[in-house]
Amino acid sequence: MTKVATRFAPSPTGPLHIGGVRTALFNWLYSKNQKGSFFLRIEDTDKERSKDEYKNQIIQSLKWIGIENDGNEYIQSKKIDDHIKVANELLKNGHAYKCYCSNEEIEEQKNRAKQKKVPYIYDRKWRDKSETDAPKNIKPAIRFKSKINGSTILKDLVQGDIEIENNTIEDFIILRNDGSPTYNLSASVDDHQMSITHIIRGDDHKINTFKQMQIYLAMKWELPSFAHIPLIHTTDGKKLSKRDKASTLDDYSKIGVMPDALRNYLLRLGWSFKDKEIFTEEESIKYFNLEGIGKSPSKLDMSRILSMNEHYIKNKDENDLFSQFAKYCENYKEKINDQKEKKIKSSLSFLKNKAKTLEDIYNNSKYIIQDKVTINKDDLKLLDDKAKKVITEFSNNISSIEILNKENLEPIINDLIKSHETNFKGVGQPLRIVLTGSKFGPGIYDIITSLGKNEVMKRLSFN
Repeated sequence: MTKVATRFAPSPTGPLHIGGVRTALFNWLYSKNQKGSFFLRIEDTDKERSKDEYKNQIIQSLKWIGIENDGNEYIQSKKIDDHIKVANELLKNGHAYKCYCSNEEIEEQKNRAKQKKVPYIYDRKWRDKSETDAPKNIKPAIRFKSKINGSTILKDLVQGDIEIENNTIEDFIILRNDGSPTYNLSASVDDHQMSITHIIRGDDHKINTFKQMQIYLAMKWELPSFAHIPLIHTTDGKKLSKRDKASTLDDYSKIGVMPDALRNYLLRLGWSFKDKEIFTEEESIKYFNLEGIGKSPSKLDMSRILSMNEHYIKNKDENDLFSQFAKYCENYKEKINDQKEKKIKSSLSFLKNKAKTLEDIYNNSKYIIQDKVTINKDDLKLLDDKAKKVITEFSNNISSIEILNKENLEPIINDLIKSHETNFKGVGQPLRIVLTGSKFGPGIYDIITSLGKNEVMKRLSFN
């Protein structure tokens, strides 16, 4: 039995899109489930738009979410000679022909189709013409001689059997008149040379699949299996594009969505296994199958991503959570020094409370990370004379206590509530404002114990 091999083949013409990440994930999981190989192919033949920065971003994005390819990246532009060789072979064997139509002629055909409101299909003018009729001043393109009669059935592993009339597939160009190969030729040759057994990709590639199958059959190559997965839509039901907000992995890592959580969300976006929601990496590999992929488009739901992330934050080992948080701060906020690291680590159990993202944990921890407390104007107004009195008395009361903890702080706060005829908020709010710079944040006992006595005393003497 042939060893399963899948591939993900992005073009480095822009940052990796979230739909592409899910396609890569499904390919990776299927190959791992089948004990096969997963390859990354960079389709960089569009010289004008392909950039190294995008290639690096694609590779880094996949690594960030935990998708590792087997072997080195396969670079398509290095294989162009092989693609041209196959085009010439198809020409020699009568499966392709030289087309001498000028750009003007093609444009005219397209305009006529537009006027008739029918899809443009090349009229096969040069399919059976003799080369002796060829104009001398035009460099020909090479077109594949598509089947004209009958129909073709694609046995799709997700969509089921798909049948199309062969005459609906035009004689598509495989080599442009400048000698460069087109997508359908290059992809077919690469997939064959890489021994790809399963091509799992978006269902917007279905027509390409019918074209590529014809190339395979003409070359007498063994056909791979195909699986076309429905696309991801926005919440409005439109096709998700690179211009949409939150369409790249960078958009998610910037706000502190963790790779495990996003991977789990993408796994469940259009795929299911029983009624299970949360999957470890091992479980994802163990249970993943093509039968579980639905046939309808999925909608990207940010609130669902955040609730998945919240679940991971809540349940992650705190050492792991801290190391991801520290990395996040270093990349997007500020580096945490050793002294602050200790304080945050010991306070993580409450700092992560209700946090949906690592950014939420950062906002909850800011009062520890930053030495200087800055109080905004609105909160400053809340520090009236009564509030200042509460702060001063609290400061005096704790000055003789060596270690601050809830047991010895509670009686002091209760006494202040009584003597100032107020409630918990009347004491807790002014203390929270001077200690953290905001009336929002963790509980007052947690704030005080996490800062330690010296820092608390320093901050209480703000005025």
